[in-house]
Amino acid sequence: MYNIAIYFYLLGVAVASLFNKKVKKMWQGERRAFDVLKEKVDPTDSYVWFHAASLGEFEQGRPLIERLRRDHPEYKILLTFFSPSGYEVRKNYDGADVVCYLPLDTPINAIRFLRMVRPVMAFFIKYEFWYNYLHILKHRKIPVYSVSSIFRDDQIFFKWYGRSYSKVLHCFTHFYVQNEKSKQLLGGIGIDNVTITGDTRFDRVLQIKEQARQLPLIEAFANGKKVFVAGSSWAPDEDIFIRFFNEHRDWKLIIAPHVIAEDHLQQIMHKAVHRTVRYTNTTEEEARKADCMIIDCFGLLSSIYRYGNVAYVGGGFGVGIHNVLEAAVWGMPVIFGPNNKNFIEAQGLIAKGGGFEIASYDDFETVMTRLTNNDDVLKKAGDKAGRFVKSCTGATAKILSEVYVHAAQKGMTTP
Repeated sequence: MYNIAIYFYLLGVAVASLFNKKVKKMWQGERRAFDVLKEKVDPTDSYVWFHAASLGEFEQGRPLIERLRRDHPEYKILLTFFSPSGYEVRKNYDGADVVCYLPLDTPINAIRFLRMVRPVMAFFIKYEFWYNYLHILKHRKIPVYSVSSIFRDDQIFFKWYGRSYSKVLHCFTHFYVQNEKSKQLLGGIGIDNVTITGDTRFDRVLQIKEQARQLPLIEAFANGKKVFVAGSSWAPDEDIFIRFFNEHRDWKLIIAPHVIAEDHLQQIMHKAVHRTVRYTNTTEEEARKADCMIIDCFGLLSSIYRYGNVAYVGGGFGVGIHNVLEAAVWGMPVIFGPNNKNFIEAQGLIAKGGGFEIASYDDFETVMTRLTNNDDVLKKAGDKAGRFVKSCTGATAKILSEVYVHAAQKGMTTP
């Protein structure tokens, strides 16, 4: 049944690629993957394979890749992606020796792929459960690990109609999960090779903080005032916080929208009634005099957070919030919308007093009034956010130390 569904999916992707540029990139990338492997994989080398669905999962796996590469440079790294949003951004990532799309999970593709690569071990990051690849890895006795994975009651594995598919989970050598709930759910279907290690994203945001750039233009814009940084915002988010800061000009406002398209940027310009500049089209002198700066390019947000006193992370009025940890790691309170229940890092921030959920403008005004009217309240909330992030680091070291020990005990090939 699974393979029939995959072939129907393959047909659907082929048709959709005629009309959608993103799907077309994925379709073409998957078809070229074997050419990339043929060109770049050296059969005399030993490879450790990391697979990430998209960019977010790659960022979770990145600390593992870089730590393993540092510890064991004699091993090559193969990195595969499912989505163009991951591959197109990181196709030139120098932490891996080979980067390509993962060919669709048909039996023929899986057999061909693993014959060409012959990895000594594999890491599937968070949500990746490809039936044919995993069964062949198990058949070949190649250790495979699920890292930073998280499970919920509503997933197919834990439904009566998904018990057949849940057999794919038995292909993993070990699960390194984010929380106790995930361990309990897996235990309920007979899987006990599970360790709670937390989320490697906490390690990653510390790396990002250490690599953050100084941005003279942002420093000029801040000009000694308190700064509110809105990251990865969407229109519903902007309707709320722009309204507030149009009435509170004693703070500076930085907006880094999730979608950098000219029509969206113009919408923001029209909503912000005071002096507004765009990052790529202003000078330091103009920036000092401005009340609002729009970041109209990619790649700066993680460094911009260092200049903030309060952060807002968008997406909570849509499909889900974006990365709250990149802001919280700088020791400032983080505000976000209501769609955050499946994000344990957001729930953790709320529980510790460093994160604040809002569902309306009135909620936002209440939170910001507390934070802007009392520097002590602001500092304490920021300290709580920073301590929360630091307290959750260390997953990378835990995972790799257990992987090395477990593999050695089982007599498996390991770095």
